[in-house]
Amino acid sequence: MSPKKTKKRKEDFTQEAYMGIRRMFFNNEIIPGQKISYRDLAERMGMSATPIIQALKRLEFQGLVRHEPNCGYYTEKTSIEEITEIYDFRKIIEVALVEKTIQGITAGKLVKLKKALESHLCAVRDVYLKDRLLKDREFHMALAELSGCTLQINTLRHLFDLLYLKYRGNILFVTPMDTVDDQHTKIYEHIAAKNIKEAQHILGQHILNVKKHALISVNRVINEKSAPMI
Repeated sequence: MSPKKTKKRKEDFTQEAYMGIRRMFFNNEIIPGQKISYRDLAERMGMSATPIIQALKRLEFQGLVRHEPNCGYYTEKTSIEEITEIYDFRKIIEVALVEKTIQGITAGKLVKLKKALESHLCAVRDVYLKDRLLKDREFHMALAELSGCTLQINTLRHLFDLLYLKYRGNILFVTPMDTVDDQHTKIYEHIAAKNIKEAQHILGQHILNVKKHALISVNRVINEKSAPMI
């Protein structure tokens, strides 16, 4: 086997391990504050430890895990401060991109956004199921991607990873369904009408509203864990 093929095979295993661990995060099989055993992961995924360790290094670079010398890998504990900062940063990026999205909007791009909206509206209507999280992310990313601003888009994608992988998405995403549906629909309508100010206003209010409900939910979970046993 040539060196080139061997290198590609190693990269494939690392990518498989990386995507597998991401799924474990998303499905709450790995939770905040947990020690991660790369040996256990290797056994569960049916591969050697090497690609698992490489995948964990990649996740460490992305801020999803941390490595402690001579101790191993850990997930960070829930940080109210970081969650707040993520939503605030999301608001700055997403609202700023609206103007460029509308300036470059075409019929084809509007169809793409409409499909993302309809996909979200048709998602399973249970706040504890993962489909709704994915469709919400897809709508926001579709809106951002229409701007064509690569750096901001990649930053936003990383922020969603932090929210839905590092933290438990089904705890964060507890905003009433009807409210989210209505706000997403209004955002689309203002984009279609090329109304920059109204689209920015609704989008900004939407993110702040989701942030408010997320922080209430996270604080409740933290308080329940810290409450003394009776």
